[in-house]
This record gives sequence, structure tokens and C-alpha cells, in this order.
Amino acid sequence: MTYELRDHTADVAVEATAPTLSGLFESLAEGFTAASCESVPAVGDRFDIELGAESREALLFDYLDQLVYERDVRNVLPAEHECAVAETGDGTETWTVRASARGVPLDEVAAREIKAVTYSEMALEERDDGWYGYVVFDV
Repeated sequence: MTYELRDHTADVAVEATAPTLSGLFESLAEGFTAASCESVPAVGDRFDIELGAESREALLFDYLDQLVYERDVRNVLPAEHECAVAETGDGTETWTVRASARGVPLDEVAAREIKAVTYSEMALEERDDGWYGYVVFDV
């Protein structure tokens, strides 16, 4: 799994690859954390996230948006992401993610605020060598 921060006008973008879709969600989430601050201290408690959506792209958007929400509500920076993405095929929500992250208290980091996830230029693709993703964050 790898990610890179990319310059994007007034925003910041994260480009990532991983051998699995779950790994890609983790890499993009780690990119979210890295876009928020340069150094993450080893403090904070883990919390869980469970979401469902009608498509992989919608699930990725909702998951990253939930990280922004958790930051705002819990006053923590989500870090050390673990994700399990699955196709359920149960009707309305055909994709799910069960995830956890360590919530680093915001008063422990010098974090820049990511306002939102955008659908602008979002990419989520399965390739011959694994998965590729690109997400733009509004800062």
C-alpha cells in the first residue's frame, strides 16, 4: 500500500495504490491523515466505523466523509486506519466497510483543517496490479 499527496489548486489530493480494495481504503485514509498534519503522535484510543453504500465510489466518499465527521465531533485526528471492504449484494446497500482508526486528540497535533471530501476527479479503479484511487480534499 502506498499513497502520495498531490498538489491540487487550493485543495490537496491523495493518490494511492494497494493490492486490495480494503488496502486502498486504508491508504487513502492514511493520505487524509498525512494531509492533515506532518507528524502523528502515538496517543489516542481506537474507534469503529461501519458504513454501507450502493457503489464502491459512494462507499469511499462516505467513508472519507465520516473521517471528517469523526474529527469534528470527537475532536480527534483519525490515524492508523484498518478497513475491511466487502460486496454484500443485499439490495439497497451492496458495499460495506468495517473500519477502525486511532483517534489522536487534536490538541496533540498541529493539524490543518480538511473541510470536506469532494467527488471532483475522484477515481477508484481495479487494475492488473491491484487497486488505484485518487481523491481531492477541500482545505
